[in-house]
Amino acid sequence: MTTIRREVLTLPAAELGPDNPLPPLRPLDELHRVDDRDGLPSEMARQIGYEPLRSLLPVHLRDGYERVREPRGIDALVIENDRLRATVLPGLGGRIASLLHKPSDRELLYRNPVFQPAAFALNGAWFSGGIEWNIGATGHTALACAPLHAARVPAPDGGEMLRLWEWERLRDLPFQVDLWLPDGSDFLYVGVRIRNPHEKPVPTYWWSNIAVPERRRVLAPAEEAWHFGYERRLRTVPVPTHEEIRRHPHAADYFYDLPDARRRWIAALDEDGRGLVQTSTDVLRGRKLFVWGAGPGGRRWQEWLTEPGTEGYCEIQAGLARTQLEHVRLDPQSEVSWLEAYGPLNSPAELNSLAELNSPAEVERAEERLEAVLPRADVDAAYAAWKPHADTEPGEVLATGSGWGALEVLRADRKLPGTPFDDSTLGEAQEPWLELLRSGVLPEPRRVRPPGDTLVAPHWRDMLETAPAGPHTEYHLGVAQWHAGDRAQAVRSWERALELAPSVWPLLRCLAVSDQAVGNRERAADRYAEAFDDLCRERRDAGEAWTAATAALGREAIEALLAVGRTGDARSVWARLHPVTRARGRFRFVEAGLLVAEGRRAEARAVFEEGFEVADLREGAEAVGRLWERVSDEPLPDRHDFRMR
Repeated sequence: MTTIRREVLTLPAAELGPDNPLPPLRPLDELHRVDDRDGLPSEMARQIGYEPLRSLLPVHLRDGYERVREPRGIDALVIENDRLRATVLPGLGGRIASLLHKPSDRELLYRNPVFQPAAFALNGAWFSGGIEWNIGATGHTALACAPLHAARVPAPDGGEMLRLWEWERLRDLPFQVDLWLPDGSDFLYVGVRIRNPHEKPVPTYWWSNIAVPERRRVLAPAEEAWHFGYERRLRTVPVPTHEEIRRHPHAADYFYDLPDARRRWIAALDEDGRGLVQTSTDVLRGRKLFVWGAGPGGRRWQEWLTEPGTEGYCEIQAGLARTQLEHVRLDPQSEVSWLEAYGPLNSPAELNSLAELNSPAEVERAEERLEAVLPRADVDAAYAAWKPHADTEPGEVLATGSGWGALEVLRADRKLPGTPFDDSTLGEAQEPWLELLRSGVLPEPRRVRPPGDTLVAPHWRDMLETAPAGPHTEYHLGVAQWHAGDRAQAVRSWERALELAPSVWPLLRCLAVSDQAVGNRERAADRYAEAFDDLCRERRDAGEAWTAATAALGREAIEALLAVGRTGDARSVWARLHPVTRARGRFRFVEAGLLVAEGRRAEARAVFEEGFEVADLREGAEAVGRLWERVSDEPLPDRHDFRMR
């Protein structure tokens, strides 16, 4: 019998820490984009240009984590039959941390031995390993380290199914992931549904991201692939051999060009031909391989995301489009759904030469073996059996996600069978917006504190525009207008709020960002300096919320002041940061940059020699290397080499 139970997974883990309280007003700095679409297939070119994400609003940045790991308990849900055991982390995006094949006692995934956030998600915190569900936009989901709702649901075969669901806020879409193990099955079935409840089309994105041990060779039913190598260019190449992949110097994506009529699958097998296979119904069209590369930058990232001495990983993935650079149109009041299956595959190469690995003959044999253990028709039948159960109301609640879905359901009086967003999930973050919804008034805060979440969808912006124009309302209205591209109106809203606001530093910071956007760096620096002065007068204690606000604003203020050569003012901001903030690795890096600006190159070099780790270093970031070039003529030390190209 299939069972679902609670468990606590204990790992060396870093704390996530608080979210960044400053609204993310700057354009999204996304590596994964194509600068030249000439020569691409028309559908691919159109979908690459179709509404790429330009802002993280209404989501906050998650950058409060560090790199100090201690044993911590992580809530897990285990779904198990007599063949497979899947360990799911509902509080961390519903990640499948482990998929164990019990008869062979083999872990089918790359199982990270630590929990270490890094700045790979669209909004920051992300961790490697297992199977993650990427919804929203190109990149790792903003829900990577966020809680999902979870509950028991009757499965199509009469057993139990684990349902995960949440409201994805970047695209304003509800989704669900149903996991079940038929009795005696070697395959975990995963039913996925994304719904568009709106009266307009919405760009949709999904990639299931599967981490597997790096030494495995990857097979997929394609002879060509689209190569993306972080030079912002797509080009077709023959599917690389295992040896070519092992020798590749830098990080790279290979999007397999699967023929339309071919079965959708991808496998990662060891030298004996054993490993994991993922297959799906045809809606999940794309397949991908990501490798870190053999160069020092890729090796350093591998260590960064886990710990030195552990085996590396690569990623095999499955998505709605041919590449991750595309977004797919989801029509009004419609849905898209599919079924995936994950399980073991034993397909020995039976070849006389290693050079023949990854050959069409081996791919054909692997597909024949897959058909023998899980026929394509069985996957289609499992999808047909699951689909009527997608609307089944959940039973016992096993985990709770956010209250944002409940707020949206209340606002539009929506009925979403199978994915209830209960009023009981509404919390402090939703309270002012619930009041706006019910009374037409956004309440002024009862105590001085950093600003909360801003809702930016058109219907919320409309409510803000008709609400009484208090300073708190004007602040949030300005953020919503900025998100909509109405920059001039946003500035006017923030300027109106300045006249009456008891707390002006959030408004000054927004105006400083607007100054930077139009190239007025001097005025931006003035406003940042004034905003930081006001924050230091206003902050009440050294608690988590005020420390996070001081750190976030201080970091931006120092950068803005150094950009116009005001090193003395930048040093003044540095001196007023909390001591615990100045000791953090990311601020040791800020200090080194400040020392260079002051002409104290030897002292900046000493900061490097003492060692620091910028916990929220972005994927593809080269800032550490550029600063090193200003303090030393020597090669960049390996510990600071994160180059991906």
